[in-house]
Amino acid sequence: MLRKTGLVFVALMALLQLVYAAYAYLDPVSFSLIRGTDVFDQRDVDWVRIYASRTLFVALIIGYLLHLKQFKFLAAASIFGLVMPITDAYLAYQASASSGVILKHVATAAFLLVTFLVLVAVQRRSADA
Repeated sequence: MLRKTGLVFVALMALLQLVYAAYAYLDPVSFSLIRGTDVFDQRDVDWVRIYASRTLFVALIIGYLLHLKQFKFLAAASIFGLVMPITDAYLAYQASASSGVILKHVATAAFLLVTFLVLVAVQRRSADA
């Protein structure tokens, strides 16, 4: 059951990144608003698309590691991935985003932390078996 939970959490993580990448490519201005920052100049749209390309890369790597069931690497990706929502929350706060946007970033960080803990537990159980 724990293994299945870990797989579902990682699948959700990869799927969310895919959705964010697609949304950022298709509508960078609207995407920036849900992330908590504004695009003030049309030239800034390129930066949102750069974000989208990196997000797509993360989604594909996570999806591939999930396919291979590489729990050790997925756990590392989950804990290292905390950098992103923590930074996003800080940037949204600095941009005076709504508390809902900031809390969304904090919830993402909490999700990554829980995913990390589940994946570590899966690894330990596999090692004990």
